[in-house]
Amino acid sequence: MRRFISIASLMIVIALAGQSAMAQNLKFGHINSDELIQSMPEYDSATVKLEKFRKELVNALELMQVELNTKNDSYQKENKTFSDIVRQTKEQELMDMQKRIQDFQANAQTQLQNKQTEVFQPIYLKVDKAIKDVGKENGFFYVFDVAKGSLLYFDETKSINVMPLVKTKLGLK
Repeated sequence: MRRFISIASLMIVIALAGQSAMAQNLKFGHINSDELIQSMPEYDSATVKLEKFRKELVNALELMQVELNTKNDSYQKENKTFSDIVRQTKEQELMDMQKRIQDFQANAQTQLQNKQTEVFQPIYLKVDKAIKDVGKENGFFYVFDVAKGSLLYFDETKSINVMPLVKTKLGLK
């Protein structure tokens, strides 16, 4: 029994010493991916593309709205002179036009989201790959993204800011 206790104690000491040595070799890093993405030249061109597309949609919507307002004003001025069938037809036209505008707004929102994904996804993938490559190349156990809000605290003296390494990997200054 004594021998068993001695062996068990020895195994516990060895396990604790191994964990302590392993914990000392762990490297932790952090990065603000939003800041990195915004510093990339691709970000500016993607933002311009997205804004141009958004303006096209807004302009089309404004034209539709102006047309609806013009027809509605005309209807309001002349509706007393219309027969019942003409009045009903004009009202139906206005309702149909309003429905088309609502459908366009919903469709435009979806298209804008799709365009945003289309223009920014390559940037996100490039940044993700660079962060993973830097993590692997420099032996980091974890790299935390402080931009995502998942990290509540980190000791800057024990965590390495990998931003300069990733910027170098991406060829940024």
